[in-house]
Amino acid sequence: MTMRYVNGVQLARLLGDVPRERPVYAALAQAVRGLVLDGRLALRMRLPAERDLAAALGVSRTTVTAAYDRLREEGYIESRQGAGSWTALPPSGMSGAEPRPRPGATSSGRFGRAHLPPGGGFIDLGCATPGAPKIFEEAVAAAVAELPRYSAGPGYEPAGLAGLREVIAAGYAARGVPTRADQIVVTTGAQHAFTLLTHSLVEPGDPVMVERPTYPHALGALRRRGARLVPVGVNGGWDVELAAASMRQAAVRMAYMIPDFHNPTGHLMTGEDRAALVEGARRADAFLVVDETFADLAHDPDAPREPPAAAFDTGGRVITIGSASKLLWGGLRIGWIRATAPLARRLVLAREPFDMASPVLDQLIVQELLLRVEEVRAERAASLLRSRDALAEALRELLPGWEFRLPAGGMSLWVRIGAPVATLVAEASERSDVRVVPGPVFGVDGVLEDYVRLPYVLPPATLRTAIERLAGAYREVQAAPAGRPLPAYV
Repeated sequence: MTMRYVNGVQLARLLGDVPRERPVYAALAQAVRGLVLDGRLALRMRLPAERDLAAALGVSRTTVTAAYDRLREEGYIESRQGAGSWTALPPSGMSGAEPRPRPGATSSGRFGRAHLPPGGGFIDLGCATPGAPKIFEEAVAAAVAELPRYSAGPGYEPAGLAGLREVIAAGYAARGVPTRADQIVVTTGAQHAFTLLTHSLVEPGDPVMVERPTYPHALGALRRRGARLVPVGVNGGWDVELAAASMRQAAVRMAYMIPDFHNPTGHLMTGEDRAALVEGARRADAFLVVDETFADLAHDPDAPREPPAAAFDTGGRVITIGSASKLLWGGLRIGWIRATAPLARRLVLAREPFDMASPVLDQLIVQELLLRVEEVRAERAASLLRSRDALAEALRELLPGWEFRLPAGGMSLWVRIGAPVATLVAEASERSDVRVVPGPVFGVDGVLEDYVRLPYVLPPATLRTAIERLAGAYREVQAAPAGRPLPAYV
């Protein structure tokens, strides 16, 4: 198996300016360690030779040698004579991670049950899906009125209802991507769409590139298929040059990306980077599966939109996934795939052993809502913006040491705690009747332990209560005795 590598110029770009702290070698080691821990440097990524990194950074080779030695001592680098050095995670005994208490542990365990603040009731911040829009009842009534027209037939349309596929195709055309209805396959949700693609395009053992962090259920589908995961870090945004290099080096069969208000980071990929990513997939002879589940969720619905990745595709390599669950309503288990017409026909045949077809009434409701999609987008933008700002205000007041950026769209804040305790915080918060998802759930190989995802789909007052409880859970974790010192973070 070919090991992936990062060259001196690429690593220097990830590191940024030469650290001002002294000694420089220690600061450099700390910066590299941070790249590994937050997922921007994949594990088992071969590092540049000391002289190459020194030249790219403009420091002495001795400085880089000392930094590599420090990282090797800490367990973040492994080396072998003649094979170079590559990134690693320390053994569990060195990592500073405490054994996890079982959820709901009593006072005889590591933590007792936290005191619940006034206004009880379980708050789920693990689910990033809002309620139905105001026009939902009208759409349901129109769909029910339309339903008898379909009752004379079998009710099975493996590709999806023709009317819905035409509406979806028109939506792509309006965004600059000419699309025919026979290029659309309606699925039973976006997860079904992705699972269908993995079964059709990926064989067990095939390398598949994924972002880190990324949508956890996509990782689950790929693992069940037996794919070999090739992660690329996106915590600081996309390094498209590095992603393209990873596609070539690992000879990936497929790459799965979320360029629109990325889940969970909220990043929005530029049109220039999308074009470069499509070109990278072409050069690597790989399919690029683009998840546009959040593409319609800009907080300013009048802001200029980035072109879809499919707008840069001339060879049928870009396959797009869409969904009704985030924009319209999670209870509508309707998604879709945009692909070439031959691949669409192949997917229709491949789905038959799974579910035959999606529910007719759900498809009719989605069709009605998509015909009034601008109304829904405006309503969603106003609601999400209010809740986003309320969540941010509560975090700044109650957890001032936690770091985050305000995304221009999507449904979540990706919050850095500042210590590798996200799993412990999640477990403690659940005992305080609030559920959050810790960072490692969104990764491949045990990193991201200092992040949590916090959706803002609930009302502002509910989010305020949730953060009050979360702050209490965090204080509980902080007060617990640590068995070993935690590793330094940058």
